[in-house]
Amino acid sequence: MPEDRGAGGESGSGSASGGTASGSAGRDEPAADGAGEDGPDAGAAFGSGDPETAWRDVFGFDQPYESQTDAIERAIEVGQLGGYFAMEGPCGTGKTMAALTAGATLARTTSKYDRVMVVTPVKQQRIQFVEDLRTMNAGLAADPDAPEPLDGVALVGKRDLCPYGREGAFPDDASTHDRCEDLRESTANLVEADRRSGDAPAADASLESDPDDIWWDPDLASDLVREARMDADTYRTFDSALETAGAESPYPRSQPSAPEGMTSGDDDPLYCPFEADWFARNKGSPVDFSAGENRVVTADDYLPASVERGTCPHRVMGVMLEHADVIIGNYNHVFDPGSRPLVAAALDSSTFLVVDEAHRLEERVRDLLSDRVGRSTIKRARNDCNHLLSRARESEDRKRQVRDRLASHDVPLSAIDRAREFYDDLLDWLDERVEAYLDEEFERDWRVGDPADSVPARDVEIPLRDPDEPEPDELTRWAERQGYDGDTWRTLATVGAAVEDAIDGLGLTRSPVCAAVGAVMNHWWERDHDRYLREIELEHSPKTGQAADAVDEDYQRVYTPGLVLFDCMPAESLREIFDSLGGGVLMSATLSPLDVFTEVSGLESLRAGDPDPGPTPDDGDHGRPVEAESYPLRFPAENRASWAVDAQPFTARNRGDPGDMDPLGDGWNQTRGEYAHVLRSVARSPGNVLVAMPNYREAEWAGAYLEETVDKPVLVDESSSNEATEELKADFFSGDGKVLVTSTRGTLTEGVDYDGEKLAAALVIGVPLVNVGSPRVQAVRRAYADEFGEDNAFEYALTVPAVRRARQAIGRVIRGTDEVGVRVFADRRYTAGTRHSVHEYLSPAEREEFVRMTAEFLDGQLERFWADRSQ
Repeated sequence: MPEDRGAGGESGSGSASGGTASGSAGRDEPAADGAGEDGPDAGAAFGSGDPETAWRDVFGFDQPYESQTDAIERAIEVGQLGGYFAMEGPCGTGKTMAALTAGATLARTTSKYDRVMVVTPVKQQRIQFVEDLRTMNAGLAADPDAPEPLDGVALVGKRDLCPYGREGAFPDDASTHDRCEDLRESTANLVEADRRSGDAPAADASLESDPDDIWWDPDLASDLVREARMDADTYRTFDSALETAGAESPYPRSQPSAPEGMTSGDDDPLYCPFEADWFARNKGSPVDFSAGENRVVTADDYLPASVERGTCPHRVMGVMLEHADVIIGNYNHVFDPGSRPLVAAALDSSTFLVVDEAHRLEERVRDLLSDRVGRSTIKRARNDCNHLLSRARESEDRKRQVRDRLASHDVPLSAIDRAREFYDDLLDWLDERVEAYLDEEFERDWRVGDPADSVPARDVEIPLRDPDEPEPDELTRWAERQGYDGDTWRTLATVGAAVEDAIDGLGLTRSPVCAAVGAVMNHWWERDHDRYLREIELEHSPKTGQAADAVDEDYQRVYTPGLVLFDCMPAESLREIFDSLGGGVLMSATLSPLDVFTEVSGLESLRAGDPDPGPTPDDGDHGRPVEAESYPLRFPAENRASWAVDAQPFTARNRGDPGDMDPLGDGWNQTRGEYAHVLRSVARSPGNVLVAMPNYREAEWAGAYLEETVDKPVLVDESSSNEATEELKADFFSGDGKVLVTSTRGTLTEGVDYDGEKLAAALVIGVPLVNVGSPRVQAVRRAYADEFGEDNAFEYALTVPAVRRARQAIGRVIRGTDEVGVRVFADRRYTAGTRHSVHEYLSPAEREEFVRMTAEFLDGQLERFWADRSQ
């Protein structure tokens, strides 16, 4: 066995060819880059037999539900043809195990798929996938005739894994991400093979890669590891060991500096010994899948194990995901251009994708694909250019050094000066545009005294074009008038990269941002105006004291400004991503109407009659099958009451402004009085009651009214921090019955498991449409009209997402076979045949099950339901 370079020569810590700490015989464990390509991970067909029957050997439980059987077989059938299956199923359908079973079967019994990639935006759901995969593996391990268990890894972000960042060992003014990247770069520089005389070390035979690709020297990396260890004979031994996640590392809390003789300059740069250990192992991992329960590893497994062995936990996770059969992550890993590179090696045509909570897909991906750059960041980009230009002006020798650095990017000093001028003028334009907007809205009153006294305490959008007219924006037109044409905008990313490289190469103490800003500026110029809305966004963030005195302009005492390039139409990007993968399942409890979902998610453009994957030359259709199915709630119908209350639509026009209305009804109109009756009736149900109002302002009104009229504690949610929301939720779950009033668009109406006796009734009042006056909403509606037709624009962009929100809230009640509860939609638009009815947007099962009634009969029906349950 080769020497264990990863631990500075310590024996028994794993090998450089993979560094497995306790691997299982015969299994392909995580190793250095390229390892395992001739083993199971290479994509050869696993097992044998017909996938449409072989899935029963993989399924994790004794017997599937009826809906599960259909879902698994449909997903396998479509997956074999390279297609996608959209599955709607309420709690209890068994969607998680169904999707895992389909993906695992395809990976084990066909040559088409090598792995399964699971993404979900909800932490609790990631935990559920881990648990179900472990259950599946336990069954596979116990059956000698079953396929081998699947190696699985759950991903988390770098900030959750960096030992230094977790323990606050970085400077206060440095982000974990930036500091980590700096240390990684300096470590890579220190282990470059050409630092040592002679040829670079040959790769281990197990790497099976071109030796020319091995640009690092593992012996140099081992030297760095030994130098940093607590037991090294250096001055650092007085420092305490770095501990995190209950594990003690072999290194001190402070980041070590490069030893003498390893640098050519006067400075000894800091480096990361955890990163050095990864290089010493030839980019291998000392942790394998056996570290996790039933071969499924999470951060609770690989974080402490990596820390104890002195290897970067984030790198260990990266090695494992390249060799995993099942990868469990979040939406960012697949849909965010910035995060996707981490898992790029696992995203190809041999990947079976599982998208959970897919009703959120459109909204979340729209946010991920939109660009925002703050004024302060633009200012930093300008100062980056200034800093380098000032350096060049100091002397002819330094000017030559700067030019030499820029030459490799083919960027002259004049281009840096041009970029500086652009950013300087852009800052002036931005300030003038914001001040002009505030003058117009508030007649210059905001300039007198404290601006916080006269401007709204909320975020503000300033659209730079008419949202209904896809035409060039104000900033672009201003730039053209100033002579900043496309050539200027398109070169800003290249100029930024050159500036950053020069700043780093010259050892200037600065963390530049101009490359990232230049990339956003390039997008601003190049991207079309049909799909993208350009805005100024003012984030409400009041400043006081020294922070207020330090701002450049008075309005910044209240707002943090930025430029936003808002993506109105994510379907095109989604289609491209889906088309790059082998196939998959998209699932949620609330996907209906399924035809709308397949349209807005980009799936419909993949569909065709020809099942063969790949583009069709005649019409450009990608020829990939897309199927969809909605499954009913399988729990006993007698355990629940489901009503749609036929009340006057709860719209802003009908209900009036809650403003200064007395909690007991003084000043109410007939509509608000009708809904007060509904609120009181449902809130008096025994046990916990969830009330979902269209927005937080209405939630405040409902909470104030219920506090006066029901004999149980009333909790009112508001837009707040995660910590405050968790405290509110814990309070709701503890003790006797309470009422929790929130917004249907808040965080407590979906992704929260109100299982057992945590919830007895859920009431949704009104249809939670977003503010249709928002420029972004108007632009989305315009883009949808262009793509899907004017008649479908409002439905696709606004109504369907709103109804899905309402359905998510209702779905919190019945979470198990023995659970009993009440579900109420209050607003006649939920009933069939009414003006602006949304009845058709419910699932088929909901349309059949929800019974129409008027508000005056609600009390009697509730009393009878609960009386019957108590017998």
